[in-house]
Amino acid sequence: MDFRPRQPLVLRETLLPFSNRSYTVLVAGKGEERRGWFVLVYKLPVEPTRMRASVWRKLKAAGAVYLQNGAAALPADAADAAGERAMRGAAQEVREFGGTAHLLRGEAVGDEAALVGALGEARDAEYAEVLSKCRDFHAELEKERAAGKFTFAEIEENEEDLDKLGAWLRKVELRDRFGAPSAPEARAAVLACREDLQAFAASVYEAADHGSAGSPPSGP
Repeated sequence: MDFRPRQPLVLRETLLPFSNRSYTVLVAGKGEERRGWFVLVYKLPVEPTRMRASVWRKLKAAGAVYLQNGAAALPADAADAAGERAMRGAAQEVREFGGTAHLLRGEAVGDEAALVGALGEARDAEYAEVLSKCRDFHAELEKERAAGKFTFAEIEENEEDLDKLGAWLRKVELRDRFGAPSAPEARAAVLACREDLQAFAASVYEAADHGSAGSPPSGP
């Protein structure tokens, strides 16, 4: 049995927040990173739906994750002024649309890992889209090889597609503040697309040397 004197309930409730705060400070003092977060809580009129879609696109482009309908969070990194601008811009747009918006900044209390995990899942979903487009890219090159379409026009067209893939990957990387698990695979996949296009271009040049390739594009 425990014969230690018990603290009165009121005293325990008074000391509990202080105790938790002291524990947080001690843990933080041992090297745990304490992050800041932006949280945008907003409400828009039901119609027209384009207003909701516009705000959603802005928050998605910034890399924010929805906690629930009308509530989105984004890490408040002091070195990332673009994130703050995006959240302020979304709040302003909500107000211009006749809605209400409250932008808060502070530290998470409790299981921050779940919030970081939600951001990682959102970025993984975007990396998965990049990977899917990379598979489509390889499939298109294989189709051209099978058809014997070793032309300079095909090189140009696929170079444009590859540039779009690279730009898409960079946008996702800028939103990936915690290093999502799929990031290395997506980078490797885009690199593999570049190497596959180089191999296809070599085939086009070889065909040109034998007089069987399409004419190279004319200069400006």
